[in-house]
This record gives sequence, C-alpha cells and structure tokens, in this order.
Amino acid sequence: MRAVLQRVTQATCTVDGEVTGRTGPGLLVLLAVAPADTADAARTLAAKTARLRIFNDEAGKMNLSVRDAGGGVLSVSQFTLYAETRRGNRPSFTGAAAPDHARALYGEYNEALRAEGVAVEEGIFGAHMVLDLTNDGPVTVILDSV
Repeated sequence: MRAVLQRVTQATCTVDGEVTGRTGPGLLVLLAVAPADTADAARTLAAKTARLRIFNDEAGKMNLSVRDAGGGVLSVSQFTLYAETRRGNRPSFTGAAAPDHARALYGEYNEALRAEGVAVEEGIFGAHMVLDLTNDGPVTVILDSV
C-alpha cells in the first residue's frame, strides 16, 4: 500500500456536486493498494498514519500526531499512485490492485484509522472526485507498507 499524507487546514471531497467527505485541520490521505497487499498491511499503515508526528506542538516542533492534535482525516482512494511512467507517455496502472481487492483494503484502512481514535471521512471509491484542500506547511509525507 502507498499513502500520501498531506497536512491540511481543511480538505473537502465532492462527487457530482455533493460533498462526500471533509475535514478541518488534519490530514488528506491519498491511498493506493497493490495486488499483494493484505489486511494486515492496511492496519499497519493506518496505525502509522494515526501515530506519525507531523503536527506542531506549542513550541512549533513536529511532535504531535493527527490524533494528538485532535485532527481528522479525509481518506481518498487513488490507484494512480501506482502509475508506471518509465516507458512511453501513457502511464500504466498494472501495479495497482484490482477494484474489488482495493475497495476491501481501502475500507480496512479507514476502519483501522477509526479504531486508532481518528475521525475519518471518505471519498467515494471509484468515483470522479474533486478535492479542495489547503496545505499546511506544506507538509507532505509518503508512506509505503513495505
């Protein structure tokens, strides 16, 4: 699994003109699943997401996790994180999991984040989504499950 974590002051996901998920201060997580990924990998990545200390404490140092900072997560499935671009000009997405497998592990990741005590809102799996976000920092971190 691959996750791009963006620290945000706000983020919103809209599908067909309707807001499907939002967060105030917290994280926008773009999540991709590979064919060999497992539920255990999803839970491990969720724990890392919940505990990663990328929020500032009162001294301005990155010592707080999203959970410690009282932030939320807007989680969006994004298979394009596994784009293969070394050859040609059209990306290949063969490194991404099939939709049924990806949907299941995306759900597992989100549930594991909730079990960590983090408020999670979601995009719509497989839909064309419009994301509106305000980066904070900017702070962007890439996590891989392997």
